[in-house]
Amino acid sequence: MLHVGLDLSRTRVDVHVMNETGAPMLVTTAAPDAGGLASLAARIGAFEQPVTAAIESMTGARFVHDQLELLGWEVQVADAVKVKGLAPLAAKTDRIDAWVLAELSRRELVPAIWLPDPDVRAERERARWRLHLVRHRTALKNRIHAILMAFGHPCPVSDLFGAAGRRLLTGLALPEPWAGDVAAALRLIDDLDDQIADCEAALRRLGADHPYVPLLVTVPGIGPVLGYTIAAEIGDIARFATPKKLVGYTGLCPTVYQSGRRDHRNSLAKNGPKYLRWALIEAATHAARHPAYAERYQRTRTRLGKQRGARIARVDLARRLAEAIWFMLTTNKPFAPAGAVKPLAA
Repeated sequence: MLHVGLDLSRTRVDVHVMNETGAPMLVTTAAPDAGGLASLAARIGAFEQPVTAAIESMTGARFVHDQLELLGWEVQVADAVKVKGLAPLAAKTDRIDAWVLAELSRRELVPAIWLPDPDVRAERERARWRLHLVRHRTALKNRIHAILMAFGHPCPVSDLFGAAGRRLLTGLALPEPWAGDVAAALRLIDDLDDQIADCEAALRRLGADHPYVPLLVTVPGIGPVLGYTIAAEIGDIARFATPKKLVGYTGLCPTVYQSGRRDHRNSLAKNGPKYLRWALIEAATHAARHPAYAERYQRTRTRLGKQRGARIARVDLARRLAEAIWFMLTTNKPFAPAGAVKPLAA
């Protein structure tokens, strides 16, 4: 068996090949495209031994993974943070990183991450593209608000971009180039509104046929679009053996530093997909008003103070929702709060 470490950058892949004893067999580079990877596989194939490889998780790593697996390799994508924890280095170069990955593969210590199949990747891309457009729209709206503040124009309407707000913006006498900037931003916002509406319509249509979404929309605070986002980010629920495993995957658990009798809990771990974390916090914001969770939310908020307590209470509800989602998807049953006899629809 040959063990290959791959360190990917924008222009090349650094490669370190070692045998079972750790002796180097080949140290080289390759182009990070289909042709370069095929040429690399052919060179290493001349050794006529099975190959297992490791590459750090980053943009482009999945392409390298897919291409080399098609060529007969066994490839693992390693969690970059955990690799650094396993092998802290005094000096860091791309060649050393490739050697470290090969050595971890040889010792069977690669902290491999789960890779979604192409269908799940497509689902995630649809949901994430909508969020990408929403963030751009929010940035444009914030810029318009900032321009109004810079010229001393208060915003007397609740929605600056509704009918009344648009009339207000039309009547403002802003100097150039700020007036032109506001007009251009409004045109972009209108275009983004149309594109976001199209994305949401597609997510609702696709979600109707998804095995998880009809169950997820029974959860307080989760609608069809948010349900599709959560389903895409979770992927296959069977890979989580317990509800705690799913909660850990969301990154909504605090980091823990324990030594002897001291147990210090810090900020959220924030590992796992940030989009799943965002979706569960968004759902928790709405679920806080639901009878199943309102009392718990208010109790936590009151105990810890209005501002800090509200943030912690939302995270607490998000973890509770993640646990409920695990039970729902593993048992194929709609939402029911703890202790309820019958399912409770949102």
